[in-house]
Amino acid sequence: MKKTLIAYLAALLFVLVADGLWLGLLMPQQYQTWIGPLMRAQPLLLPAAAFYLLYPVGVVVFAVLPALERSSWTHAATLGALLGLLAYGTYDLSNLATLKGWPLELTLVDMLWGTALTAAAATVAFLAARPRARDAA
Repeated sequence: MKKTLIAYLAALLFVLVADGLWLGLLMPQQYQTWIGPLMRAQPLLLPAAAFYLLYPVGVVVFAVLPALERSSWTHAATLGALLGLLAYGTYDLSNLATLKGWPLELTLVDMLWGTALTAAAATVAFLAARPRARDAA
């Protein structure tokens, strides 16, 4: 249970910081260009908090815990990448299919970001939670 909590906290912190940098510093102008009319002046905090609290649960359950069983950070990265592609792909491809003006470029960039973000979060969480020689003693 302790390693699961450590993995969750590591994934949560990583996703918050990385996505904060992505959305707040690196890409805000591009998102404004792509979907400006759809964006709120201020995001709704409750749905945002729900996402950031729930997404690391998926990272831990579907990527980190299976990787810990194999003692393989590459397994964590691979499963994390797949989870990110599926999760972000579900969101972006659904928007592309149903929303007028949803740009293909945004879909592709966001899916790539979700894949990389989730792979990195799973790897960081795996490394934080993995058993160490001193833990076994």
